[in-house]
Amino acid sequence: MAANKPGKEELLAAFFDDGAFSPLYTDGPVSAAYGCANGQSVYVLYENGEPVAVADIQRKIRVLEMAAETGAPVVTFYNSTGAKLDGGLDLLNATAALTAQIARVSGVVPQIAVITGTCAGTNAINAAAADLCIMGEDAELFLHAPFTAEETVSGAGTAAFAAKAGVAALVAKDAVAAAKQAANVAALLPANNLAGPALFDFTAPAKPMPTANYTATAAVEALADEGSAVELYSGYGKRIVTALATVNGSAVGILATEKAALCHKCTAKAARFVRLCDAYSIPVVTIVNSDGFGKSEGDDQAGGIRQAARMAGVYAEATTAKVAVLTGDVIGPVYTVFAACADWRVAMQGCTVAPLAPETAVSVLYKDEIYASDNIAEATKAKAAAYAKEVCGAQAAAANGAADAVADAALASGAQMLVVHHPLLLRGASFLPADDGKGAVVTDLLRAGTALWCGHTNVDRSTRGTVGAWLRALALQDPRPLLPGDEGEAAGHGSTRFGLGAVGERLDLHAVRAELRDRPRTVRETERIRHPQPHAE
Repeated sequence: MAANKPGKEELLAAFFDDGAFSPLYTDGPVSAAYGCANGQSVYVLYENGEPVAVADIQRKIRVLEMAAETGAPVVTFYNSTGAKLDGGLDLLNATAALTAQIARVSGVVPQIAVITGTCAGTNAINAAAADLCIMGEDAELFLHAPFTAEETVSGAGTAAFAAKAGVAALVAKDAVAAAKQAANVAALLPANNLAGPALFDFTAPAKPMPTANYTATAAVEALADEGSAVELYSGYGKRIVTALATVNGSAVGILATEKAALCHKCTAKAARFVRLCDAYSIPVVTIVNSDGFGKSEGDDQAGGIRQAARMAGVYAEATTAKVAVLTGDVIGPVYTVFAACADWRVAMQGCTVAPLAPETAVSVLYKDEIYASDNIAEATKAKAAAYAKEVCGAQAAAANGAADAVADAALASGAQMLVVHHPLLLRGASFLPADDGKGAVVTDLLRAGTALWCGHTNVDRSTRGTVGAWLRALALQDPRPLLPGDEGEAAGHGSTRFGLGAVGERLDLHAVRAELRDRPRTVRETERIRHPQPHAE
């Protein structure tokens, strides 16, 4: 198996642009080179799998010093069976000096560890101390050899295990793929802590920001330039997505919460990611829509509270640009940790921003009214919905300083047309000021280049009504309601209540005629009844 592993020339050819580089150190277990990876100047340290001596470690220290002096990233390819046993205390001192140098350079220039073979002991610590660690699927990472451990865990030492433990940020198919992934990530990172974010050609995202069917991955894809997002630590803290990407061609870090309860691993992952971005002045965009922190004593004992506090502190003290996009439920501690200290907070229409859940709030504020109703559960639900809309909505958040701006979900998604039921204007108008309610809507539509079509009929709630017919006539792709009803989501349409108004079943004009015939009426009312035409689908 080892004979089939790619050698130094093949890996460096995959990493550097056009396979071209300048060698710095060529002989021995540790070699070094300098060149460009995706246009970024990079130093490379390469281990060939042999035991290292004091001189090899000193080479690593010298390259790290040169990288800090010239302001260029360092990528280290780890593959070593350890140190030469005859090194004695000199070897121990050299290893300690290397670890110290890695710490000194941290935050000055990006460091990326690429593990292509065996990485054990102090090497494992140094690799994990890098800004990002990338592993091939067949690579190994451990402090102690798994077969010597007192407590065995399935898969220990493997790349999959390292990803699950939150050490490996990326796992590639093989060593060559890992080298290419490292080149891609190195380009997304700035050259050093004084350089600005990298700039790229870009294609705008094709997908809109999800509202009804929200997922963190879909939210990242809606915000990032098409094909630019590189998700990091996908195997760890899976209810938060962290990714390096570009937005309008500029490198950013994107953090998105899942619509689920968050655990201590999620906040630890988020804090490490924000620290990375802050170290190199990469703007951070946080997309927040969460069910809050997990209600688990076990998670609290494992560090839930401590990690949440750490994330809040890391986010608050970060000096890089921070933007929070409030897309769904942003309640209590979640707002405090992920949004409160952002430089700019954008609330999407339909979000809920509150100190506690609306259901909890109304159960206290309107306790007597709710308990006086015939159906406490339905009354609570109705009160909570009204409370969320009136007190905890996007406009309320902006008015009370919890948000700095309000974004319309349709316009923010880049929609070309809105198909709606009720007309914006019921009569002609010669002047619509932008500070007027309806004028503001028209102004926003014009600025976004979005068309507005209104089909106003009394039976428009029908799933086969005027709007539905118009959608089919236009052959619109992926039509969906902006705010679907709770019941309708499961059925695949906006609401299970359709027909005239909120009638539970389709209106049958013949049945209405029969019903009216059996009721007493005046002669004038009788004259108004006409034979209805058969309903046309």
